[in-house]
Amino acid sequence: MTTPWFRDGGLHFALGIENTFVPQERPGERAIDEYELTRHYEHWHTDLGLVAEAGAELLRYGIPWHRIAPEPGVWQWSWLDDVMDRLAELGISPIVDLLHYGTPIWLEREFANPDYPQHVAEYATRVAERYAAHVTDYTPVNEPMIHALFSGEYAYWPPYLSGTTGLVRMVERLARGFVLTQNGIRDVLGDRAVFVHVDAGFRYVGDIEPDEHRDHARRLHAQTHLVEDLVTGRVDAAHELTAFLLENGMTDDDLTWFAERPTPPDVMGVNYYPRHSTEVFEAGVHHGGGFGDPRPTRDDGVAGLEEVLRRAAERYQVPVMLTETCVTGTVTERLEWLDASVATLHRMRAASVDVVGYTWWPVFDMYEWTYRHSTAPREAHRLSMGLWRLVERDGDLDRVPTPLVAWFRDHATDPAARAATHPGNEEK
Repeated sequence: MTTPWFRDGGLHFALGIENTFVPQERPGERAIDEYELTRHYEHWHTDLGLVAEAGAELLRYGIPWHRIAPEPGVWQWSWLDDVMDRLAELGISPIVDLLHYGTPIWLEREFANPDYPQHVAEYATRVAERYAAHVTDYTPVNEPMIHALFSGEYAYWPPYLSGTTGLVRMVERLARGFVLTQNGIRDVLGDRAVFVHVDAGFRYVGDIEPDEHRDHARRLHAQTHLVEDLVTGRVDAAHELTAFLLENGMTDDDLTWFAERPTPPDVMGVNYYPRHSTEVFEAGVHHGGGFGDPRPTRDDGVAGLEEVLRRAAERYQVPVMLTETCVTGTVTERLEWLDASVATLHRMRAASVDVVGYTWWPVFDMYEWTYRHSTAPREAHRLSMGLWRLVERDGDLDRVPTPLVAWFRDHATDPAARAATHPGNEEK
C-alpha cells in the first residue's frame, strides 16, 4: 500500500483558490461566489495550470455545492468532471474543500435546517463516489468555528442567528454534518480516505485578566477548538465548555451522540494570517467581536504562527499543516512573509514538531467578504494576496504574475535555491 503523503517525512507545498460561497441574497446583501467574482468558472483550465507552474504538489480546492446541486435531487457534474480530469492531467493532488461556508439556495434555513446534516452528508458521499478513482483527500468543513460565529453569534450570514444560543445551534448542526460527511466518505473510500480538518488559528492577547474580560476571554480561548473537540469526541463532563453548551441549547443526548462517534483527522490544518489572527483585549474597552464591533488585531508574526501550530499538534496528536496563510500588501511584504513563514515551519520540523504541509492562500487575488454588504464595484474589494494579481481588462480579469510565483516555486521545489535578497519591484 502506498504511503500517504503526510507520512513520508516531507514538507509538502500547497496552494488554494479562494472558494467562499454564500449564494443567498436579500435586500442590501449581494451573493458571494468567489469563483464567479474571480472568473474562475471561465478560467479554470488555465488557473489550474498556474498551480502547476508554481510548483505546488497539493491544491486545496472547493466545490460549489450550490451549483453542483441546483435543486433537491438534481446533480450537475459536467464542469466539475472537467476540473478533476485537468487536475489528474497536471499531476496535482486536490484536498477537496466540501463546505466553504455556503449551502444551496433551496435548503431553507441553511445550517439551521433540521435535515442539513443529512443533506451535506449525501452531497459529500456522492462526490466521493464519483471521483473515487482519483480523489482521496477531503476537508469536510473549512473553518467551522468561523461558520458558527458568522451564521450564529454575529447574524452576519444565513441563517442569521445571534447570541450564544445561535452560536451553539450552529456548532451542533455543523459538527453533526461534519461527522456524517466524514463517515460517509470513509464508507466509500475505506482506508484510502485522508481527512484534513481545517480551522482558524484564533489567538487572544492583551488585558485578559481583569474581571471585565476574564470570563469572555476564557470562553473565546476554549471555543477556538469547540467544533473540532465535538467532532473528535473530546467534549465530556470535564470539558471546559460543557456547561456552556448545555446552558445554550445542546442536550446530554447531543453530547452522547458525538462522544460515541469520534471522528478524528489524519492531518489537523490551521489557517493563520499574521495581521488578523490575533485579537487584542483592552482594559476599559468592550468589543463584541465580529464585523459589527471587532476587536483590534495585532501582528505577532511567526511567534503567533508557531503557537497555533504547536497548540494543534499537542491537542490532537496528529500531523499538522498550515492550510492558509499570506499577508495582504505589497509584493515585497508578501515575499517577506513567505520566507519567514516557510522558515518557521522548517525550524519547527527540526525541533520534531510533525508539520507536514504549507499552503499559500490564494493562487491569485480574491475579493473581500465586505463585497456582500456593498454596492461598490468588484475592484474596490480586491485583496492583494495572490501569487498572481487580478487585473481588470476589457471586461475580463487577467492573471498577472508577480515575483512571488518564482519565489514560491523555489521553496516548493528546491529550497536550497532560495535567494537571500528580495527583488526590488513592488506592487503599488
